Amino acid sequence: MAASFGSRAPHHGQRASNSSHGSSSASSAAASSSTTARSNGNASLGQNNRPKPPGSRRSVTPTSRAHSNASVDEVSGRVRVAVRLRPRNSEDLLLDADYADCVELQPELKRLKLRKNNWNSESYRFDEVFTDTASQRRVYEVVAKPVVESVLSGYNGTIMAYGQTGTGKTYTVGRLGKDDASERGIMVRALEDIISNISHASDSVEVSYLQLYMESIQDLLSPEKINIPITEDPKTGELSLPGATVVNVHGVDHFQELLQIGEANRHAANTKLNTESSRSHAILMVNVRRYVDGEDKEETNLQDRDQTDLPRSKPIPIVRKSKLLIVDLAGSERLDKSGSEGHLLEEAKFINLSLTSLGKCINALAENSAHIPFRDSKLTRLLRDSFGGSARTSLIITIGPSARHYAETTGTIMFGQRAMKIVNMTKLREEFDYESLCRKLESQVDHLTAEVERLEKLRENDKGKLERQLKECEDSFSGAETLMKRSEFLEKENDRLESEMKDILNELNRQKDQNGLMHNNISELQTHINYIQEQQRLEASTYQSVLADTTQMYEKKIAELMRQSEEDRSHAINVEEKLDHMKELFGDHQITIQQHEMKHCSYQKTLDGTTQMHEKKIADLMKQLEDEHGRFEAVEEQLDLAKKLLSDYQSSMQGQQEINELNMKLEKMHELHKEGAAELQLIKVECEALLHEKAKLTEDLHTMRERLLQEENHRKNIEDELIKVKKLVADNQKDQKEKQLDMKENVGKGSTPNGSNPLKETQSSQRTTIAKICEEVGLEKILALLASEDTDVQIHAVKVVANLAAEDIHQEKIVEGGGLHALLMLLQSSRNPTVLRVASGAIANLAMNELNQGLIMSKGGARLLANVASTTDDPQTQRMVAGAIANLCGNEKLHVMLKEDGGLEALLGMVRSGTNDVTAQVARGIANFAKCESRAVIQGHRKGRSLLMEDGALEWLLANNDCASTSIKRHIELALCHLAQNKDNWRDFMSSGAVNRMQRISVESSREDIRNLAMKTLKLFPTHQTDLYPTHQTDLHGV
Repeated sequence: MAASFGSRAPHHGQRASNSSHGSSSASSAAASSSTTARSNGNASLGQNNRPKPPGSRRSVTPTSRAHSNASVDEVSGRVRVAVRLRPRNSEDLLLDADYADCVELQPELKRLKLRKNNWNSESYRFDEVFTDTASQRRVYEVVAKPVVESVLSGYNGTIMAYGQTGTGKTYTVGRLGKDDASERGIMVRALEDIISNISHASDSVEVSYLQLYMESIQDLLSPEKINIPITEDPKTGELSLPGATVVNVHGVDHFQELLQIGEANRHAANTKLNTESSRSHAILMVNVRRYVDGEDKEETNLQDRDQTDLPRSKPIPIVRKSKLLIVDLAGSERLDKSGSEGHLLEEAKFINLSLTSLGKCINALAENSAHIPFRDSKLTRLLRDSFGGSARTSLIITIGPSARHYAETTGTIMFGQRAMKIVNMTKLREEFDYESLCRKLESQVDHLTAEVERLEKLRENDKGKLERQLKECEDSFSGAETLMKRSEFLEKENDRLESEMKDILNELNRQKDQNGLMHNNISELQTHINYIQEQQRLEASTYQSVLADTTQMYEKKIAELMRQSEEDRSHAINVEEKLDHMKELFGDHQITIQQHEMKHCSYQKTLDGTTQMHEKKIADLMKQLEDEHGRFEAVEEQLDLAKKLLSDYQSSMQGQQEINELNMKLEKMHELHKEGAAELQLIKVECEALLHEKAKLTEDLHTMRERLLQEENHRKNIEDELIKVKKLVADNQKDQKEKQLDMKENVGKGSTPNGSNPLKETQSSQRTTIAKICEEVGLEKILALLASEDTDVQIHAVKVVANLAAEDIHQEKIVEGGGLHALLMLLQSSRNPTVLRVASGAIANLAMNELNQGLIMSKGGARLLANVASTTDDPQTQRMVAGAIANLCGNEKLHVMLKEDGGLEALLGMVRSGTNDVTAQVARGIANFAKCESRAVIQGHRKGRSLLMEDGALEWLLANNDCASTSIKRHIELALCHLAQNKDNWRDFMSSGAVNRMQRISVESSREDIRNLAMKTLKLFPTHQTDLYPTHQTDLHGV
């Protein structure tokens, strides 16, 4: 991709030279092109400023003020482009000795002349041309300061650096300059100007620091936040990044600390073109909020006051919200020059892809194309407002002087030339500060709301009281009707009882007359039966007293009933009066009741329940009356019995014993009946319990049957899927064998069709087959097959998982589906060498992701890998294990756990295999470990002697430094340089002679960046500060 971009650049350069840069008419042509672009509407990345019909234009400033003279706030401005030349380094001086200068600068004319050869050159004009001696301060004042001043005035701004890798973009933009303030980059200087020009009492400055790494937006201030989405407001079209960390900056020192944290978390790698090559696009977002005096906006304030009824004495405060983007793009690179491979190759692909998308958008804007492909990349979406939008944009392109990179330099220059044709319509981001107004009005609203709630509460209380009174009246009315009915019933019952009492009294009088006659008849026999007569008198007096007491009792009850009836009548009269009064109130509140009919539905339900309750009470009263009637009947029976006792006195004495016996028998039968009823109740309870238990057992049996059926179906499905996987793998193996035979035939013939690479075609075919298997079978079922007891099934499944883990899009699904845990369990339980080798390779692929590294260590992955390394002699298995541990060594947070779990010891122990592949992985792991450790020491996160020293890593590095393999030697040299940057390791370096080895590396290393790093490290040693090769010191400015 990088090669294709570079190959097109010369043609663009020729066309630009012939059209606008080949003669003195360059400025007029540029002016005419800018005029044409301005007249055509200046298409933006989001097509916001392209000509559209009225009403279809979408605003990109959702927070700007809606004034009647809003067009005054829009100012057109072309994208300003400056070019900066990197100084020559020793590699340029050495390799370009036979070449003439490729670039000639004419800063006084603001021109740059690019020589392809001695007779062919092209001239380009820029807004500013910086030589290799230009200071950081001058670059900032010319390129960035006008944008910063616009941001302070309320406009959005963008400052971006573009160029080939190793040409000084990060030095220009993101240099911290802690030791030397003159080397500070644009980021620090811009924030210093912003902070010095705001009011700390009312204004605020907030920053977010992000990186676009492999098309994934990550937070550099909170590394755990990855895959941050880009959201777009459907109404205003404004982009936002929800979840990104936003920090309120208090000062320049605070901002430098934030930048240092972000740079430590940014992805960087060592390539042939740059020792610390940025592998991601860094984006610094600065949001400035400033308050301005609103008196000069009196007319607008008056208009808004008429609409909002605000006091005229206090104008509405105005706040200006602006945003500054400072973008440090990753450098474009050719793969044949950078030497990127493996994961670095994937990173380079994503970098070149996003830069190509940006170039397409710049081309479309420069040519006034009808379609701007801003959605091809997240980078173009984030920069939509910077090119052709409403932001003021300055672009600085960095180039190198080497003729070896002529194509890349030409492509960079043409990118800047096309960007100069883009015109932005800057808009003032100014709005009324309704937030402070809202805070003032919210207190009043809260007070009024509390008052309204209090009045509503009083109203609800009054309403509740009225409803309760109405309910009481309704209850009283219904109770009054019940009492009236009861009173009538009691009156009838009273009349009946009075008539019955009269009959009883007449009967008693008659009995008295009969007793008198009987007394006259037996007077002659009185002397003989005195004793019997005395007994009769006693019995008669007893029954008479009982009868008198009973009569008095019923007379009292009748009197009470009469009195109660009178009270009920008076209460009924009072109730009728209240009812009349409530009817009047009901008439007054009839309208309110109609408005609350819906609420009364619930009250009606409660009223129905209350009515049922009162009906039950009335039924109970009726039952009580029936009981009283029964008692009256029982009294009549007692009276009849008394009559019978009086008449049959003599016979009663004999029958009393029989009655007593019958009563005793009746009581015994009653007790037996109670016991039988109790036993019957117990039997019913036990029967119900047995029935409930039977139902429960039946339900459990049904559930178990369903579960067994489900398990049987699941087992059958797994068997079917297993058969499919075996068939697909067998077909794949058959196809692979056929393709290998075809490849051998082609190799035997000496050529391949169309110049294709058979190995790449085979790998592509394998990935296609694996993807087909994953789609047909499903990832979850494939992961489930890892736990199969069949070894062949395990081998096929782990191969599929390993191939899927080689691609980033499948890694997250594998981890979420439990694939990582299953792979680690295979390392622990399996003894098959093929399973161990492929599982180790799959874990090595997963260990390339930082999140997966933490999971692997937390599940004991380093310990399991160390066990596999100690028990196997297979070089391929050892290479996979060493690669996995080497990837884990690239995470400084896991170093202590690696040491404790035996990962470092296992890594160094695998060199006994003697194979170059295993040794290369061991050297890479030690280099990664040393690099992360030295970075932590420099940043102050770690102190003390290196963990590698305890396991004898230094001795191994010194013993193998003269290895014939270039890759192994490069990793060993880097490891030694990084270990030497830790002062606590100097004693080991002095005693082992490693310092002499460092001196040899600074002179004999095949890589200039390693030689420079070695010389820079040697200067740190106290005994080697004055006599270490002064002639080899190189200016690292801009590299």
